[in-house]
Amino acid sequence: MTVKAIGEYRFRPLDVQEHFHGNQLLYVGWDRHLMFCSPLALLVAPTLSFAELLDQVIAPAFAAHPDSAAADLRRATWYLNDEPFQPELSASLAANGLRHKDMLRLDTPGLNGIAGSCS
Repeated sequence: MTVKAIGEYRFRPLDVQEHFHGNQLLYVGWDRHLMFCSPLALLVAPTLSFAELLDQVIAPAFAAHPDSAAADLRRATWYLNDEPFQPELSASLAANGLRHKDMLRLDTPGLNGIAGSCS
């Protein structure tokens, strides 16, 4: 299909961080767990520690998945914007370098979705 540009499209995005009252968006995906078909969009405070993010936000968000009870989020392999990432659990999200609209992925080796189906 041919696409024809109609000119330069300039606009100020409406989802800039200052519109979130001190919070930021963080996208979180769980590799090989496609019961969640896309990363979750989470609204979080940059002052939240990574441990608090795990316990108060991510664990409850993925709790509906049957693998969640066996998932040790503290031992997960993490990726930040597709690069390997080693979080400091006691440090804030900001201190860990997590910015507005970053993509955080977790991999839990040995857990491959419902009956190993990656779902």
